[in-house]
Amino acid sequence: MSLRKLEESDGVGGSVRLAGSPEEPVERSPGRCLSLLPWDRFSAWLHCVCVVGFDLELGQAVEVVYPQHAKLTDKEKTNICYLSFPDSNSGCLGDTQFCFRFRQSSSRKLSWHCLLDQFERDLPIYLKKDPAYYYGYVYFRQVQDRTLKRGYFQKSLVLVSKLPYIHFFHIVLGHIAPEYFEKNEPFLEAACSDIDRWPSPVPGKTLHLPIMGIVIKVRIPTCHDKPGTTEVLQTAHQPVTQISIALPTVYEVDLFRCFLPVFFHIQMLWELVLLGEPLVVMAPSPSESSETVLALVSCISPLKYYSDFRPYFTIHDSEFKEYTTRTQAPPSVILGVTNPFFAKTLQHWPHIIRIGDMKLSGEIPKQVKVKKLKNLKTLDSKPGVYTSYKPYLNRDEEIIKQLQKGVQQKRPAEAQSIILRRYFLELTQSFIIPLERYVASLMPLQKSISPWKSPPQLKPFSQEEFMKTLEKAGPQLTSRLKGDWIGLYRHFLKSPNFDGWFRTRRKEMTQKLEALHLEALCNEDLLFWSQKHTEVETVDLVLKLKDKLADGENLPVKPATMEKLQMHIDSIILALPEDLQGILIKTGKT
Repeated sequence: MSLRKLEESDGVGGSVRLAGSPEEPVERSPGRCLSLLPWDRFSAWLHCVCVVGFDLELGQAVEVVYPQHAKLTDKEKTNICYLSFPDSNSGCLGDTQFCFRFRQSSSRKLSWHCLLDQFERDLPIYLKKDPAYYYGYVYFRQVQDRTLKRGYFQKSLVLVSKLPYIHFFHIVLGHIAPEYFEKNEPFLEAACSDIDRWPSPVPGKTLHLPIMGIVIKVRIPTCHDKPGTTEVLQTAHQPVTQISIALPTVYEVDLFRCFLPVFFHIQMLWELVLLGEPLVVMAPSPSESSETVLALVSCISPLKYYSDFRPYFTIHDSEFKEYTTRTQAPPSVILGVTNPFFAKTLQHWPHIIRIGDMKLSGEIPKQVKVKKLKNLKTLDSKPGVYTSYKPYLNRDEEIIKQLQKGVQQKRPAEAQSIILRRYFLELTQSFIIPLERYVASLMPLQKSISPWKSPPQLKPFSQEEFMKTLEKAGPQLTSRLKGDWIGLYRHFLKSPNFDGWFRTRRKEMTQKLEALHLEALCNEDLLFWSQKHTEVETVDLVLKLKDKLADGENLPVKPATMEKLQMHIDSIILALPEDLQGILIKTGKT
């Protein structure tokens, strides 16, 4: 009897079924995941849904948390309370949508975190969850109501999630929030029950997500997608009675509209974001501040922005003192603010973007020079970019002309955003390709990998060696832009974005070396080796192979390699005396 059959007879292995969907099994590694519980599907998309209201005595207060078992610390609740309402000066009458981001106070593991980790591996780096932060997606309503003491109805429906799917949750909220304000909690419970029937957020698949009478069709990108392309959603037959909405993106914001107020400075802003410089966006409302901050973060895609960013930040935020202190240099963070108080509090910050009301007409502002910081006295100061920063690269006049021509020809905003996104993508790729090429050269040759030795180490990153490669293989090969590229690289190599990017690349390359080492090991005749060595050495080999099998789940290895390794372990154990077989079968998980 093979070891695998022995283990399966003990009840380890097989598949589990998701709550609410007996027909859809989910494969899992033996012994790795628990059976799914009610609300596990909901937890794959959202941590919880909150309703925040205004109490005359308490101020903003969390009225409802759904599902009721969802855990939030007092600090998290306080942050949600204050970040869910616009500042009083914003004057947001009617309905307003925006998003915020806040620190998670304590770590929590989902009951099926191992399955979600598997989906996470297939995501592009810039869509991976940050374990330390939550997003809050807000639908705020403020309308006159004379039956209330304050004279106004003020309430926010907030979706709290780890997923940075800004556009998707904006659409979901836009559908459920207005009806919730009319029908209250029973409607909210029904909406949450719908979400608990959604399929898992698997990258690369067309997902059909029913929510209160409509079906939203989405496709989450994968790390294998070509950057800058949008996959066509596959259509499946659906009943004619269902209203279906197909979303071309789950995470992108309206890039052109967001950058319109600072149109002539887009290239300088790209540099500031790339270098992780402290940046403040002062806007008239949370929706404009949050959209602008998210547009800034996305402009260096497919590079991930590794520093902190707050689409909407208030004086009540738990990190307010940390981020506004004058006793040290401003941190590497992008803040979106609306309170006039910040014009004074953040005067010492080196780069400030002041935007007015975003014109829906799509008019390009007249060309404005970069303004001096000393001229920024209040939040009412004229819109513009206030900084003493001098860009490393010469301004690209072609993209300015192309977009200006689009406005004159009344080109749709979506098309303008596509042009701008492609421009940023090509700029980022021209910058990052020489780094990718150099880092790839740090990988040891495959012939240096021996199954009987530890995997070889990566060569260290040398700034000077990298700089030497730029003369022949620099960004000039792919970009028409002139300027001080060398200076830009030197500055970037000191930034948090380089640190995060290189740590990620080093981890990926180390895992690749471990995977190649594992493949080399599997190609050896391990049973023959064990017969030539002592029992102690053989037991030691089995234990090491079991460790390799466990580690292999996190390595880029083919399933066939893992099966081969399992067969090696099985055959070596079955060749040992029975007493040792029993001990080794129970040791670890095979």
